[in-house]
Amino acid sequence: MVKEVIMSQVDTNPFKFSDTNKRYHTYDYYLKHRFGHKVAKIPLDCGLSCPNIDGTVGHGGCIYCSGGSSWGQTRGVLPLEEQYRQGIEVMKGKWQTNEYIPYLQAYSNTHTSPENLEKILDHVSKFEGAVMIDIATRADCLENEKIEVLSRISEGIPLTVELGLQSSNDETAKRINRCHSFDVFEDAFYRLRSGAPKVKIGIHIINGLPGETAEDMKNTATSVRNLHPDLLKIHLLHVLKGTPLASLYESGRYTPLEKEEYVNIVCDQLEIMPPSIVIERVTGDGLGDLLLAPEWSKKKVSVINDIDKELAKRDTYQGIFYKTDNFVKE
Repeated sequence: MVKEVIMSQVDTNPFKFSDTNKRYHTYDYYLKHRFGHKVAKIPLDCGLSCPNIDGTVGHGGCIYCSGGSSWGQTRGVLPLEEQYRQGIEVMKGKWQTNEYIPYLQAYSNTHTSPENLEKILDHVSKFEGAVMIDIATRADCLENEKIEVLSRISEGIPLTVELGLQSSNDETAKRINRCHSFDVFEDAFYRLRSGAPKVKIGIHIINGLPGETAEDMKNTATSVRNLHPDLLKIHLLHVLKGTPLASLYESGRYTPLEKEEYVNIVCDQLEIMPPSIVIERVTGDGLGDLLLAPEWSKKKVSVINDIDKELAKRDTYQGIFYKTDNFVKE
């Protein structure tokens, strides 16, 4: 019965960048159509730091940070080749594929010299089975010399650069100790776009940041829409043990989003997003023993399913309202 309902949703799905019941442009769909089959992402840790941790622009990191998104990584103790090999072994238990995307995930992966950045990326590009490189970083680590490196690397292998925005609201950025403004982000985005035209650009945003309303989160989505990146990751704010955010939560000064709130906000954001933008994720993992709240985030599949159901209930999809704001639909 459930299978029949899903098939019916596929048959009636009005969204053009989908071959399932998903009413948004999933990363899986993008990879399958780019490479012709499943491709797996392998997280790696280069042992680099973050300018908001080591004192370059700030100390302590963002108030929600408890490890630079290096969950389960090695902080560079293991050679990259060994991390890659171990990641492939894990992926083989999930999918049948011989092609992979080395993902330099932990901390800020352009926070190094241009020479070292080129050395790392050139090295990773030669890993067996690597068909693309993905690199996560911050907008304030993208000097022009590094953009030149990224451009050169992208001539030899497809390259995606993911930039953490989190919120376009500068007051929010101050509250979370982001240590750069939206103007800095926007400047870096456009310099990367013009200086490395073959590089695909992804943006990360976080819903549920302290002090933000649903309207603030939709405004951030509008800012992203105006930039028109190639990819977008939508995250839920997790309260993790040992972080400044945990202190706010435990003292009653921060209240996480409820599941229904989050689902509705994500759907609102998707509805105004250009349909060509690839949605890499619509929520994150619950992060196991580190997670204090929200408890419901541990059931990631349930959250994703509820987003699917809400879009179907509304009879909407990614980009349905994109063309109503004087944007040209692709």
